Amino acid sequence: MNNKIKSFFLLFLSVTILGSCESELDLQPEDNREVPGQLLNDSAAYKQFLAKLYAGLAVSGQEGPAGNPDLLGLDEGFSQYLRLYWMLQELPTDEALIGWNDGTIADLHGQNWTSGNEFIRTMYSRIMYQIAQANEYIRQSSDANLSANGIDESQFTEVQQFRAEARFLRALSYYHAMDLYGNPPFINEDSPVGAFLPEQIQRADLFNYIESELLDIEGKVVAAGQNEYGRADQAAVWTLLAKLYLNAEVYTGTPRYSEVLTYTQKVIDAGYTLVDDYEKLFLADNDVNGAQNEIIFPIRFDGLNTNSYGGLTFVIHASIGGDMDPEEFGVNSGWAGLRTTPEFVSLFPDGADSADGREMFYTEGQNLEVNTISNFADGYAVGKFKNVDVNGNQGSDATGEHVDTDFPLFRLGDVYLMYAEAAFRSNTNMVQAVDYINELRERAYGEGNGLITASAINNNFLINERGRELYWEAHRRTDLIRFNRFTENAVWAWKGDVPQGTTTAAYRNLFPIPASDLGVNTNLTQNPGY
Repeated sequence: MNNKIKSFFLLFLSVTILGSCESELDLQPEDNREVPGQLLNDSAAYKQFLAKLYAGLAVSGQEGPAGNPDLLGLDEGFSQYLRLYWMLQELPTDEALIGWNDGTIADLHGQNWTSGNEFIRTMYSRIMYQIAQANEYIRQSSDANLSANGIDESQFTEVQQFRAEARFLRALSYYHAMDLYGNPPFINEDSPVGAFLPEQIQRADLFNYIESELLDIEGKVVAAGQNEYGRADQAAVWTLLAKLYLNAEVYTGTPRYSEVLTYTQKVIDAGYTLVDDYEKLFLADNDVNGAQNEIIFPIRFDGLNTNSYGGLTFVIHASIGGDMDPEEFGVNSGWAGLRTTPEFVSLFPDGADSADGREMFYTEGQNLEVNTISNFADGYAVGKFKNVDVNGNQGSDATGEHVDTDFPLFRLGDVYLMYAEAAFRSNTNMVQAVDYINELRERAYGEGNGLITASAINNNFLINERGRELYWEAHRRTDLIRFNRFTENAVWAWKGDVPQGTTTAAYRNLFPIPASDLGVNTNLTQNPGY
């Protein structure tokens, strides 16, 4: 998808979102809009509505960066989908901590959150809102409703492809709900329209639902690599299936590694290629600089047309402080918040003959140890994401406030590592697994350095290599849980809210169902431990 299509993401269709399961009294979707039948009168309108679903991952309202929110009662910056998801996946881990004292944000890294934590609650709200919108799209794009809305039968095929994409986006949000909260409320296009109390679905049942949805749309979405960049195709469906199966033992108690090998290989065979330079994946022109051939499914950002204080605007600004020059990162200021822990820094070789090119720490004026979280100089900064292109030119927003850098939610490097992990865990295809890992390490080290053999692959290597390749890409919490190292069996600075870190109780592998929703929906039961 080119810059013209980026701009199209702001052509949001305002429709009535009915049947939302968000029951918090101060978080109500706006509903002073026309009814769908008045607006969905041709396939272009359905594409505009679809654009709103995609944009729900990148922005949090109808105009940027604030002023007409999707959900009332929320700050539009911190309530943005990707910002919240990134925080819940990264801040409780060894990869990131933040020096701010906004509300209960410090409790995320300390792993001492409660069911009243506003960041956990707001991610839950955002997921449920996104699912409700997707449900309405799916409901309105049935053949019966297409006919009722006056859509010509010649346009049915195109709209049904849009519908498959909406089902993918709903499956993606349900995957996030299952991974983060375990047993969320469940609604789909067949749920009642209007206010009601949704039933709770159990994690294993939700796994089965997500699997069935993805398998059903596998042949209905656009072929791999044939959709506009930024929109879901078969490869996005296959990647989400692979992620589902890779974590199946966590979600259901039953491993599914043979399916991981099947679906990762489908992606690999679809023609994606590693970009030559790792840094290109995280620059403002990563949609055109070659990285787009590695990125399977991005969350798109545009400094002029998708203004938000969430997403990578947040990550880039918040990772800059101390002696760092914001201009080098293509922005106008640093918010001095995000850094990493010394334990994560130790994953990269120190004093080796060759350097790992994936290491992008900023160390000048920074202390390795984190003695005081609120002091930005404590902890190495991370300069991975930038709002400049391959030539160092700033992104499209001349003010330097908002960024163009797309977030690589799914990419081939991750798929290679998923294949390798599944091969190791099932003791099959290890020759191929080594080849895929070495493709990544050849890029990281260059000149034939850093290569491994099968004997080097074990649990320690795999979780550490995933950290080196994928840090700050919103994988770490899920990965650590799968390797049983998130709560009980690993420590890092300020985990458990103590300087040296401590283990925490295993029940924190799941976030709590927000207390505010439990207080309204009597069908919900809290996760154990909270």
